[in-house]
Amino acid sequence: MHRRGLLAGTLALLGSAACTTGRGGPRGMTFPLDRLQAAVAARFPQRVGTPDLLELALLSPRLRLLPEANRLGLQLDLQAGGPLTGREYGGAADVDFGLRYEARDHTLRATQLRVLALTMDALPPRTAQLVRQSLNAWVRQSLAEVVVYRLRAQDLALADGLGLQPGAITVTPEGVEVQLLSTLP
Repeated sequence: MHRRGLLAGTLALLGSAACTTGRGGPRGMTFPLDRLQAAVAARFPQRVGTPDLLELALLSPRLRLLPEANRLGLQLDLQAGGPLTGREYGGAADVDFGLRYEARDHTLRATQLRVLALTMDALPPRTAQLVRQSLNAWVRQSLAEVVVYRLRAQDLALADGLGLQPGAITVTPEGVEVQLLSTLP
């Protein structure tokens, strides 16, 4: 009786992470796009570059699901400015990336980031090249350690209780699904 109450309480704690079940119990958790969007938006704006020369502000991140490629897309508004440009220029970037799970801190992290497109309004060609270099430098620095989402204790409570741990990550039309695998032999 106590175990049934504990299981029901744990299920209630899962909150907005949808947990799929089967005969062997939960097989995965799905994190919807709006939940991931809120986590990513909290990390912006970001500034890269050198204020004394050229600074690039990364603004308004918009995530999108790319299930056909098993990746996430990220569109950003940009502002480039500083002594090199003499004024502020607006623009946009389109980036995509895969995901991996980091067990030590229970995070979903961006991996294999790629800049797909960069547009800047009326920026001189030489300065546009510097903006591209700054954006590509940000992408290279971000390759290994950009946290997209940190799984909360309640996200993992049921899985831990049943001897399951996160495994493969799949981008679906409904969100990001994290497969749960047995830790038991």
